[in-house]
Amino acid sequence: MTTSVRHSRPADAATISEIEAAADTLLIQRFDAADWPPPATDAERSALSGFLLVAEVVEDAAPPVAVGFVHVLEIDGHAHLEQLSVHPAHGRRGIGRRLVRAALDEARERGHERVTLRTYADVPWNAPFYASCGFVESEPDSAFHRRLIATEEALQLSAHGRRVQMTIAF
Repeated sequence: MTTSVRHSRPADAATISEIEAAADTLLIQRFDAADWPPPATDAERSALSGFLLVAEVVEDAAPPVAVGFVHVLEIDGHAHLEQLSVHPAHGRRGIGRRLVRAALDEARERGHERVTLRTYADVPWNAPFYASCGFVESEPDSAFHRRLIATEEALQLSAHGRRVQMTIAF
């Protein structure tokens, strides 16, 4: 099996939503959260500035299959890792880490000096994973980051556990 990361294409939209929905089932099960917000639609993702990278795998002579993605917002001069999802059938193979590294490389190439994200502090594949990638807990220090917190509050995400901001600087 080989894995590669590339920029998303319009034809990836449905697959990206399916990957996010499948990955969300892990959190839904962990939190017993019947009211979990649905994945972002293609229209919602497309309306935001930033970039979207897709991980695909090739097994034997089969065509490539998209199995994960990372979406980084570029708003008000900030690079913010909004979503990282890997289909659970392809989890624990380093695909998420590869997507994070590719997203950091892309952000750096675009002139960003740091990338932020918001995540659950105590979910092993959330804050501890990002810490292993070099992110550290940080304080929201801009209007943009405070708007993210307000969105999380509106979605009641903190009802399922402590949320933190994390940052990596280059």
